[in-house]
Amino acid sequence: MSITNTPTSNDACLSIVHSLMCHRQGGESESFAKRAIESLVKKLKEKKDELDSLITAITTNGAHPSKCVTIQRTLDGRLQVAGRKGFPHVVYARLWRWPDLHKNELKHVKYCQYAFDLKCDNVCVNPYHYERVVSPGIDLSGLTLSIPLLVKDEYDYDNQQSHSSSESHLQTIQHPPSRPSPHDTFINPALLPLSEGGGSASTSAFSTITPEYWCSIAYFEMDVQVGETFKVPSTCPIVTVDGYVDPSGGDRFCLGQLSNVHRTENIERARLHIGKGMQLECKGEGDVWVRCLSDHAVFVQSYYLDREAGRAPGDAVHKIYPSAYIKVFDLRQCHRQMQQQAATAQAAAAAQAAAVAGNIPGPGSVGGIAPAISLSAAAGIGVDDLRRLCILRMSFVKGWGPDYPRQSIKETPCWIEIHLHRALQLLDEVLHTMPIADPQPLD
Repeated sequence: MSITNTPTSNDACLSIVHSLMCHRQGGESESFAKRAIESLVKKLKEKKDELDSLITAITTNGAHPSKCVTIQRTLDGRLQVAGRKGFPHVVYARLWRWPDLHKNELKHVKYCQYAFDLKCDNVCVNPYHYERVVSPGIDLSGLTLSIPLLVKDEYDYDNQQSHSSSESHLQTIQHPPSRPSPHDTFINPALLPLSEGGGSASTSAFSTITPEYWCSIAYFEMDVQVGETFKVPSTCPIVTVDGYVDPSGGDRFCLGQLSNVHRTENIERARLHIGKGMQLECKGEGDVWVRCLSDHAVFVQSYYLDREAGRAPGDAVHKIYPSAYIKVFDLRQCHRQMQQQAATAQAAAAAQAAAVAGNIPGPGSVGGIAPAISLSAAAGIGVDDLRRLCILRMSFVKGWGPDYPRQSIKETPCWIEIHLHRALQLLDEVLHTMPIADPQPLD
């Protein structure tokens, strides 16, 4: 649903249930899902702020921070819906995030105050206040989905160790090898509605206008770009980025033949381990998958994977192990998020302007310092903030973030930045309809 049609806690229960039903994952029957959602909405009708938090979390796929959404804990801790009993946080996580979730695969995020494991009188059932983890002792070979696993060690794939619950705050998320789901092998190209009006590339549907190149790849060593940006033709939906010295062209970008007079011994050593590198695959209209061909892991910054893991965008680094094949970008989700952020920024800027002009919100509005801070932050969203949604960053061999000595990808020895042209094309369309503030510097 578009942001303008999203219900609020003031709407009728039926409207709210209908909206939330549109975002279910399909693992449960429609009748069970409807009864579970109806039950939750009715319990939250007297807690409007929590109901609004639930609506925001579900309709934005966790793209915006949300509060705890609580119901009263039962004596045995389980919730009964349509004659079935289950742990409440698991029931709703299955409905809206992971249909094949096992009850022991959830850990709460650190800012959740009423998580199920905290044994409070109320239980938080916000699906985006939990992340999915798999015990390292489970055999992953038979799984059909790539499931995140929190890890710390950069080199521990062959000797995985169990981690205590105290380490659940780690921001490196592991994606071990698994077989892709048959449902994920093709995305319907008709994801987005046809644009009305002009025939320029920025306003035409992908079904009629196809960018000549589906992505551009820039290679970096530390904070320095090495070589020219490599453009991948749309006729090559699969491109390999490897460490060999063959000439680059078409569906292959060889990093081994690129020279850098400032290259250090550490960088040279890391480059030797790139090997077969990785494959990037464009599916459907613009979804992107990655296959790790190297003998060493690659590390990915992906807002799509962040949301799938219940993290705030940019809050995690994803470790993709050798032979793993995983989706790292969803065009429809990206388009929805850029529309929402642009609309939020535009509305916030208008509200700020009204406040400066002396049009103070009425008594029915939310006032005080916190809303002013939120307005300021939202109004400060620039074009480059939205461009980040259209970019993937991937490091070979070495990770970065709180779990490593390197705090930024720009401190890793060899990494690439991928600009996704179809997403940038859609962003151009969004910005033509909703102009926002001047861009902020890209970090």
